[in-house]
Amino acid sequence: MEAKRRRLVERPEIILEAAAAVLLKAGARGLTIDAVAAEAGLSKGGVLHHYASKEALILALVTRKLTQLRAELAACEAEIPPGPSQLPRALVAHVRGHYCDDDESSHALLLASMESPEAQKDYKAFVAEQLGRLEAVAGASPGEGSVLFFAILGLFMGRALGFHQLRDADVAPMLDALERIAQRSDR
Repeated sequence: MEAKRRRLVERPEIILEAAAAVLLKAGARGLTIDAVAAEAGLSKGGVLHHYASKEALILALVTRKLTQLRAELAACEAEIPPGPSQLPRALVAHVRGHYCDDDESSHALLLASMESPEAQKDYKAFVAEQLGRLEAVAGASPGEGSVLFFAILGLFMGRALGFHQLRDADVAPMLDALERIAQRSDR
C-alpha cells in the first residue's frame, strides 16, 4: 500500500519528465496528452487527473523551470559577500555556470510557452521580479541593473533560441564586462 501511495505522489513529476521528453523530441505541436501518457507509461486519464490540458502541462513545466532558476540564483547569491553588487554579480555568476546548459530543452520550452498566456504571465512576473530587485540595489545608477539583466537575458535567450552559438571564449570577455558593471554598485 505504501509503494502505491509513493507512486501516486511521484506521478506528477513523472508526467512532467515525460512532457519534457516529448517536448524535446516532438516540439510544441507534438506535445499532446496522448504522447505524454505514452512516454510516461500511463493512461490518458492518468495524465489528465494531474494536468487537465496541454496548457496545464506547459505551465507546470515553466513553473518548475522558474523555481529551479530562482534556486540556482539564490545559491549564486549566497556565495557572494553581501552588498549592493551581490545580486548583479550573482546573475553574472549564474550565466558563467549555466550558459551552455540544456539548450535544446530550453528552446523547446520557450517556444511551447509562447502558446500559453499563463506561462507567459509567469515569465513576465519573473522578469519583473528580477528587474525590481536590481533597481532596488542601493548605490546602483538608475537603469544599470536593467541593462545588466537584459544583457544577460539576451545571451541566454539568443543561445536558447538558436540565434547564436557563441563559444565560451567569446562569452568570457562579455561576462567580464558585465561583472565590472555589477561591481560598480559597491562604489
